[in-house]
Amino acid sequence: MELGRQKKKYLPYNLQHQYFTTLTTLPMPIFRTYSLYFIFKHKLWREIVWTMTYNIRFLVTFMPFFGETGAMGYFLLINIMDSIVFTWITQINHIPMHIEYDKNLDWFSTQLQSICNVHHSLFNDWVTGHLDFQIEHHLFPMMPRHNYWKVAPLVKSMCAKHGIEYQSKTLFTGFADILRSLKVYGEFWFKPIIRNKKHVHQSQSDHPEAAYGTKEQKAPVWQ
Repeated sequence: MELGRQKKKYLPYNLQHQYFTTLTTLPMPIFRTYSLYFIFKHKLWREIVWTMTYNIRFLVTFMPFFGETGAMGYFLLINIMDSIVFTWITQINHIPMHIEYDKNLDWFSTQLQSICNVHHSLFNDWVTGHLDFQIEHHLFPMMPRHNYWKVAPLVKSMCAKHGIEYQSKTLFTGFADILRSLKVYGEFWFKPIIRNKKHVHQSQSDHPEAAYGTKEQKAPVWQ
């Protein structure tokens, strides 16, 4: 709302719930392109060798099946699909959560307020790469992901002890919450802009000379 009042930012954020799905195709291709730029710029030779080795192995493996152009297209398709899955999976736990200015809460409470889990199941564990335990991921970022389920009961008991909500939802509820939240946040941004425009329009209707400066600077007469 503050950005809307200040008329800052110019993307149509009120429509972000509609173009979000399209934008999810971009992160991985952009990330890989920037990674190449970074390692060559900083002359990280070991990274360059490993990256080029991977690309060569990929082409050698798939060119016999798809040809050179087909293998390159398949590589791009994999990156786009990876980008879509990565974005939806990671944002389930973040975008819909209630985030405000720092309320000077303790670190544990802040983490539990700003993230949530997806209900645990073998499928959710596999498709999210163990990030269905996003709470545990934030609390123990160095812990191997396959061990999150072991520490989850301890986190739940600590939440119960201190009266902190341990939030979890279904996978598809999480997907819907992303779009719902983007729509709500976009309207928060858009409403002050609409009010500003109506206020300016009303002021110009009541005082036409205001649109052209002082009363001495009269509105131009078009021939």
